Amino acid sequence: MAQQQDDSFDYVIAGGGTAGCVLANRLSADPSVRVLLLEAGRSDAHPFIHVPAGFAKLTAGPYQWGFVSQPQKHCDGREIPLAQGKVIGGGGSINAQVFTRGNPSDYDRWASDYGCEGWSAKDVQKYFVRSEHNERLSGALHGAEGPLGVSDPVNPHPLSKAFVRAGQEFGLPYNGDFNGAEQFGVGLYQTTTRDSRRCSAAAGYLRTVRHRKNLVVRTAAMVKRVVIEHGRATGIETIERDALRRYTALREVVVAAGAFGSPKILQLSGIGDPEDLKQAGIEVVCGLPGVGKNLQDHCDLDIIYELTSYQSMDRYTRPLPATAAAAVQYAAFRRGPFASTVVEAGGFSYGNDQETTPDLQFHFLPAAGVEAGISAVRPGYGCTLNSYFLRPGSRGTVRVVNADPREAPLIDPNYLADDYDVEMAIEGVRQSRHIMEQPSMAPHIKAEHIAAGQSVRTKDDYVAFVRRHGRTAYHPVGTCAMGDSDQSVVSPSLTVNGLQRLRVVDSSVMPRIVSSNTQAPTVMIAEKASDMILEGAS
Repeated sequence: MAQQQDDSFDYVIAGGGTAGCVLANRLSADPSVRVLLLEAGRSDAHPFIHVPAGFAKLTAGPYQWGFVSQPQKHCDGREIPLAQGKVIGGGGSINAQVFTRGNPSDYDRWASDYGCEGWSAKDVQKYFVRSEHNERLSGALHGAEGPLGVSDPVNPHPLSKAFVRAGQEFGLPYNGDFNGAEQFGVGLYQTTTRDSRRCSAAAGYLRTVRHRKNLVVRTAAMVKRVVIEHGRATGIETIERDALRRYTALREVVVAAGAFGSPKILQLSGIGDPEDLKQAGIEVVCGLPGVGKNLQDHCDLDIIYELTSYQSMDRYTRPLPATAAAAVQYAAFRRGPFASTVVEAGGFSYGNDQETTPDLQFHFLPAAGVEAGISAVRPGYGCTLNSYFLRPGSRGTVRVVNADPREAPLIDPNYLADDYDVEMAIEGVRQSRHIMEQPSMAPHIKAEHIAAGQSVRTKDDYVAFVRRHGRTAYHPVGTCAMGDSDQSVVSPSLTVNGLQRLRVVDSSVMPRIVSSNTQAPTVMIAEKASDMILEGAS
């Protein structure tokens, strides 16, 4: 394979996902600094990416990596699909755009329990505010001038409104701001959309600065390794069109490839658990046992409901006159079904009433079977309610097979290994069923499709259901965790322990998963990291 030498850059960012796009914007703001952003996937030009309802088409196909878990010991030996964005904008370009930040106690525990000084709720709040351009909310808890567009659903589906009423009938208080003073309750989600278009980090942070002469963005660039010389990161090697290229970083290399990609890149570079590297045939450059460990994800449980009438959004997945009319409505007015993110409503509840903050989350979809691998009923006649336990105790791993960057890593989320995770997953399913039985939803429901026609009544039934149907919530974190323990990979400044001029900046640095969706916290991490990088360079 021929090697080509490219220009030098001050900063080389490995990964063009959510965090990478934020970093590219902030680090290139100084015109005297040259920044290179490398992305293994494609551009985000496809219209499905930008139309909010396009989410339903993106959990399978060429804009995600096609990762599949190792057989899950505690989930009936199933291999579970793990969709992760392989496109500029990363997960933010293919997800359901739900905008939640987590609970303030999550960040306070990062600081108090994991030695992450500077990451308490008070410390990180300004970065959430700085990132946000909220169409409705402002003040101390919300930003109105940031790059990331955040808005309310423009025309919520009647079923979504019915779900919100049903949640109140179940006993959840109405909540108009899940990122405000109180997380508990039910309501319509705000989403990362602006003017009825997806606002990923690529749209909000990167597109507006692509004209900068000091910023270079390369797609279809597979990272082979970080170049380490005398304990310092000096650049990145990539494979592009079957050619090996090397990019020099004069100041820092920043790895921002996500909870699966970042430990993979470190391991390919000889940074990781010596035993894992030995099995992969990779020479140890820096022994860090925590690389690829501590993998956490929310384990999602879906219940599909068959409706009494032809009204759900999955009817628009077929080439019908109604679909054409919806496309025209969206194109002309930015309204209608295509303006919906599909995941419109949800809430936070308590599975354990001894907890001080919510530990269950729900997502309601006025459609069924829109995500890859989720069973559907007749198109137009289904809706979905999913739930998950917010603070799982189960921990998994990510490990490279060999030194070939084109080889997928071995990913073992180890879902439901912790018995308490199973108990809370069951409680989420129970509460889901009770919500859907309330007066505002019951008239719409013809049948519950919970377990392929099998009844779920006893404790054993519930255990079997969660083990048979649990899946990813697309929230992997923790595999390059920050902190002060011997398993920590990065320091609270996100520098890789034992090496100079190398940082990791993405969801992999979370020492513990947040009690929510993970995109907004990842944006926050990159915003704070950009300040730390620039302060270190000054």
